[in-house]
Amino acid sequence: MPEILEAEEARRLIEARALGRRIAAVDAPDAWFLKRGLTPRALRAALPGRRLIEARRRGKLILLDTSGVGRARTPGPVVALHLGMSGRILIDGDAAGDPLRYATNREDPAWHRVTLRFADGGSLALRDPRRLGAVELDPDEDRLGPDAFDLDLTHLRVVLAASRAPLKATLMDQSRIAGLGNLLTDEALWRVGLDPARRADSLTRDEVRALHRTIRTTLRTLQRRGGSHTGDHMDARFPGGLCPRDGTALEIRQVGGRTTYSCPEHQH
Repeated sequence: MPEILEAEEARRLIEARALGRRIAAVDAPDAWFLKRGLTPRALRAALPGRRLIEARRRGKLILLDTSGVGRARTPGPVVALHLGMSGRILIDGDAAGDPLRYATNREDPAWHRVTLRFADGGSLALRDPRRLGAVELDPDEDRLGPDAFDLDLTHLRVVLAASRAPLKATLMDQSRIAGLGNLLTDEALWRVGLDPARRADSLTRDEVRALHRTIRTTLRTLQRRGGSHTGDHMDARFPGGLCPRDGTALEIRQVGGRTTYSCPEHQH
């Protein structure tokens, strides 16, 4: 499922192969996929004639800056793409990143929720079989916390100290820290040895320091490997799966509304 690492792969693909290309038309057949009041008609009116000039990211949200039309210097709207749980970005038919592990990778044009068609004949499409992603214009970027790649120790201390919620739920709260999803959070907590259900404000200063270091290491390591699905305990995420560290059967719970795998032996 797409998390911050998959969003970054998509951003890089857009940066490498879509910037500078002029949008000639927009296909938006699924009005439900457009959020915060955006309509297919408004999207088709806003983007043709503009070029993609920068591809940014904040957490899982991909942000595409657009140019003015023609010689106009006033910049165009920001296009925000959210991959949801099964979305992938395709440029001229090529998808970003490894195949998804928990979603179909079959190609079906009916799953192309929004497509930017370029004047040169190519396209940028957001394919989402499960329809859990979204597209919007000019999003409120400040509704998101700092990007997980930029997370500093001081911010993490403040976030955890202010929360009585389970540790995992706090880390996955995108308004506090942007980008950590189910797989990355489970992996980081498994690596550092912290119980996902433990209250966030119960961690000691040393535990917070260790968690901060582990989050950074986990992001870098799994990014090099190819995505959020490459964690050390991924292959044990099934009923009866054993902890790769000590051989104990992993515990499966709902924490923060998400299916959670953890080791009762070394995660406290």
